[in-house]
Amino acid sequence: MQSTKSHHISIPLIFYLITILHHQVHHSHAQTETQNNNTGYTCSNTNQTNYPCQAYAFYRATSPDFLDLASIGDLFSVSRLMISNPSNISSPSSSLVPDQPLFIPLTCGCNTINNTFGAISYANISYNIKLNDTFFLVSTINYQNLTTFPSVEVVNPSLVPTNLTIGESVIFPIFCKCPEKNNMTQVNNYMISYVVQPSDNISSIASRFGSQEQSIRDVNGNDFQVYDPIFVPVTQLPILSQPSVVPSPPPTTTPTSENSNDDRTGTVRGLAIGLGVTGFLLILVTGLWVYREVLLKDRVWLVRDEEEQKKQNMYMGGKEGKGNKQRDLNLMANVSDCLDKYRVFGIDELLEATDGFDESCLIQGSVYKGEIDGEVYAIKKMKWNAYEELKILQKVNHGNMVKLEGFCIDEEETNCYLVYEYVENGSLYSWLHEDHKENLNWKTRLRIAIDIANGLQYIHEHTRPRVVHKDIKSSNILLDSNMRAKIANFGLAKSGMNAITMHIVGTQGYIAPEYLADGVVSTKMDVFSFGVVLLELVSGKEAIDEKGNLLWVSALKTFEVDDEQEKGRRLKEWLDKEILRETCSMESLMGVLDIGIACLNKEPSKRPSIMDIVYALCKSEYTGFDISYDGIDSPGVIAR
Repeated sequence: MQSTKSHHISIPLIFYLITILHHQVHHSHAQTETQNNNTGYTCSNTNQTNYPCQAYAFYRATSPDFLDLASIGDLFSVSRLMISNPSNISSPSSSLVPDQPLFIPLTCGCNTINNTFGAISYANISYNIKLNDTFFLVSTINYQNLTTFPSVEVVNPSLVPTNLTIGESVIFPIFCKCPEKNNMTQVNNYMISYVVQPSDNISSIASRFGSQEQSIRDVNGNDFQVYDPIFVPVTQLPILSQPSVVPSPPPTTTPTSENSNDDRTGTVRGLAIGLGVTGFLLILVTGLWVYREVLLKDRVWLVRDEEEQKKQNMYMGGKEGKGNKQRDLNLMANVSDCLDKYRVFGIDELLEATDGFDESCLIQGSVYKGEIDGEVYAIKKMKWNAYEELKILQKVNHGNMVKLEGFCIDEEETNCYLVYEYVENGSLYSWLHEDHKENLNWKTRLRIAIDIANGLQYIHEHTRPRVVHKDIKSSNILLDSNMRAKIANFGLAKSGMNAITMHIVGTQGYIAPEYLADGVVSTKMDVFSFGVVLLELVSGKEAIDEKGNLLWVSALKTFEVDDEQEKGRRLKEWLDKEILRETCSMESLMGVLDIGIACLNKEPSKRPSIMDIVYALCKSEYTGFDISYDGIDSPGVIAR
């Protein structure tokens, strides 16, 4: 019996090893053949009229990790919708089949590496290292030879390829190219990055993409090999032919007459072994499931027995419970993971702290100020819909996030209360748009912007899965006693990337266009909202005025000029008058404005990452307060 079991288990193991070996042989061959051009494709940084541009990569869905648009979208830092639209896929949530063709949108740039390599044309894609990853494996298997491991080493000079840390962020340069704009014979709108396959020839590639053979030769020359990345110029994206249904496995071939009896006997024996082992596994799984259900049932009853008295005293202040016991148990089950992490307040404590939630204790919305045991808290009152917010708040612990101290469940009214640290100076909105503006100098505003960006970087880059706040606005930014900013209100937050929703929520004036139009949820929507907050900090204007005009639309129209002097003149007119009373660097002001404008790009992939934003803001802070006596007429200084 042991030998039979061992034989059976070895069958999928052998297939797995063969598959891995197949990948390794082909991909090793791929990057060996491209050694002549393995560090990338050069471009000219002297004339940037062609760069950056919209490009596309031809990519094939692969088993087991990349058979859905969400995982492929995460790999290339784009949304599912951004892949499904150009790829002729009707539903972004559709599952894929192996080798299904896709077009991945790329923002192609001409990036200076160093004096040795000059500038290379590629799309900047961030990838977080996982267990057993190497530059070679990720570039060949995950990115399917759209880049090479030597180019990854060149672009990441500070990283040691043999000493990578799990979770470490690495730039994988996906090769791309922008079309020449001075080509008068044919206008090519896009370049498609394509990896040559063994069955390809120049004619088949041209036919696949609706391009011309000579156009492909003009861009790539004649000397390209199998598994080389090449660029296919097209006037428009071709319509990819997609499978309407998942294809069935290929039929088994008919055995030859002389071996048919032996093969049939072997097949029957194999089926018998397979069915026997499958039956054993089914019985085992069923037994484990029954055991789990019995164990969970015992735990539920134990929770009910042990928590019943605790709930009566803790949540009702000693009163007799009047709600349905089963409903109470369900409420407790939803927050059972939080019991050891947060203080559980009694409803009587909160009622006493807020004078029965009197309006005199109201801060804003449904948030009240209350004092318990000499400590001041902000108490958020809500109906029972706090589970998602609690789940996300368990992940975040950062100095630029408002800290959750505890919670309370009022079983009689079916209310939940979240108890936060009290942030003394209230919201950024009140300081900018009510009575405190004169106390917000440029240094303070810039520090606030950096604090917000640091908080966003934490939830975007250091939580797994990533968290999207979805409601970044000046009223959700709170200022402590030292005027340091903290992000508040995770009521709309979402875990995970590239989700699609039909339920659009948020605040007018801050909502990203792709979310409003298509329901696309990604970290880039937070970047857009942050760009609006930056405009508020610079201008002192509200995100939407009394006439319904959007601040970000006004900013794009105002600063849509190439002349830097004219842009500086318009900036002085547009600035908050309180800033004009200071002495600070025009370079710093213009830098923050440019960051804000970049965040507002209607194409999410073209918005900067939050990491780039933090770096740029810190640079603006460094250059913002050089003392100068050139006077207000100097282009580099705003003076009193």
